[in-house]
Amino acid sequence: MTTGISLVLAAASPALAGTEFGDGNVSGKKDGDTVAAVAKITYTSTGNNKGGGGPVASVDTNWTPPGCWYAPEWKATEFQEYRQRLYFGARHDPDAPRDVLGDMSDQNQAYAKDGYNIDKEKDGMWWGAQQNPNASMAEQFKCDREPFWVENGETPEDVPQVIDPEILAGLAYEQIKVPGTKVTLAPDGPSKVNLPTWAWLDKGDFSPVSVTASLDAPGLHIEATTTAKPVALSIKPGTEDAVRIPASGKCELNDDGSIGEPYAKGKSKEQPPCGVTYQRSSGNGTFNLQATATWDITWTGTDGAGGDLPDGEYGNDQPVTVEEVQSVNR
Repeated sequence: MTTGISLVLAAASPALAGTEFGDGNVSGKKDGDTVAAVAKITYTSTGNNKGGGGPVASVDTNWTPPGCWYAPEWKATEFQEYRQRLYFGARHDPDAPRDVLGDMSDQNQAYAKDGYNIDKEKDGMWWGAQQNPNASMAEQFKCDREPFWVENGETPEDVPQVIDPEILAGLAYEQIKVPGTKVTLAPDGPSKVNLPTWAWLDKGDFSPVSVTASLDAPGLHIEATTTAKPVALSIKPGTEDAVRIPASGKCELNDDGSIGEPYAKGKSKEQPPCGVTYQRSSGNGTFNLQATATWDITWTGTDGAGGDLPDGEYGNDQPVTVEEVQSVNR
């Protein structure tokens, strides 16, 4: 099943916060004292859309999706109006710092020297900083370069964080939603002390998921597809008084895409390929079994670009009742 969603990205300038933009790949709309045109990043997802899941979390705590980048933002006439409105609004704000007003005036004069490139309206666009609203404020505002002009069909080579397939891949990572990991447990009913509890996921519940992020602007098309493939399921029994099966607690993916093996009648005392043996009862409560899937994540992009991204994890908790085995005395 394939679904499409679009995200219109606001510019990094605080003056553009909350600005709404029109339809189309590049469009503009006045909103109070702001005006802008932005390239729209479109996300398309494919794979298992089974409910009960959510976004993967990177196992590498030092890696996060991009916090900001530079991309096409204004047509020439829109940029001129935006700068003039921005200055006009600040000029009439009694709380605006004088030094900021001076800087804005100098910047506008510098842009005006070239007529804001209005004579090149059809030849290029003004690029600006854009933010990932899910990133920290510090990461969002690392892109602090003033807007710059780029000819259609070209991408700046001397500017870090210019939008490219790798940045799109990181943004696509953030959009990946994987299915839940609620495992099937057997035998039916409460688990028994010192008897194996089997755990498994069917192959239809555990399959790859992909998200493609693409950006289109005049003379510019870039995209990247980020794919998450399930590789293992880790089981945590919810108590230290338990033995995991296998001992690592990590159940590997089977050749058919499933995890573990379904329980069959008569196997209650056999060792399952994936499961847990509880060594004491849960009393009047339950143990909180945690099943966490590990996803191998890679990406491919425009012009053959590609590579690996940090593995992702997503898990679910489920209550397990454990009872003592009842013996019959004759």
